Amino acid sequence: MSNPVSGTKFDEYLEFPCQFNFKILGIAHDELVDQVMTVVRQHTDATDYSPNVKPSSKGNYHSVSVQVTVTSKQHIELLYTELGKIALVRYVL
Repeated sequence: MSNPVSGTKFDEYLEFPCQFNFKILGIAHDELVDQVMTVVRQHTDATDYSPNVKPSSKGNYHSVSVQVTVTSKQHIELLYTELGKIALVRYVL
């Protein structure tokens, strides 16, 4: 289980709403992308996000990148926290 993300300085560097790219590194599993997109859809308004998936060189991990419209610093922190709770996820960048 991941720790909640808070106290970031995104509000000092970004104007909201804006596009924000999340990169999720997780175990190469058929359900990884579906689980990531379920979390993204739960916490955003749009449903037409299209993830970009790249396998690692050995194929053990996948990198899932998705660009999301975020509305505040708290929105970014919430997405980082919720994506980090997915069992297959190892890192959220």
